[in-house]
Amino acid sequence: MFRKLLQFVIGKNPGGEAVRYVIVGGLTTLVNFGLFLLLNGVMKIDVTVSNLTSISVSILFAYVANKLVVFMRRSESASALALEFVKFVGSRLLTMALEVGLVALFYYILGQDAWLGKLISQVLVIVANYFISKIIVFRS
Repeated sequence: MFRKLLQFVIGKNPGGEAVRYVIVGGLTTLVNFGLFLLLNGVMKIDVTVSNLTSISVSILFAYVANKLVVFMRRSESASALALEFVKFVGSRLLTMALEVGLVALFYYILGQDAWLGKLISQVLVIVANYFISKIIVFRS
């Protein structure tokens, strides 16, 4: 049973890809939240600076993990790699704006905890990032 599950997850099929995306997305979220907690919660760095930093680091992690683990893509040339990276980062900058805006909305305007805004924004960002990555960045 475990072997079949493992073959499903690591195989080149849409279901396995979705499972890998959820796993990598979870790890990316941990990187994002962990760094945000360290910077804002422990080091008391400004909410927006902490948020931008944690998102930037998680974008770099996500690119490598999505390319190699989720979509299993190899680049044929340095220029293809550069174009793919630019598309990935560009798309993540769009969803980063959504995330930063929602966290700022919850914290500065609604007077809620920044963590609530961060959590809610993550749900929207994860879904958007999957479809953008699949359709635009790592398409076959």
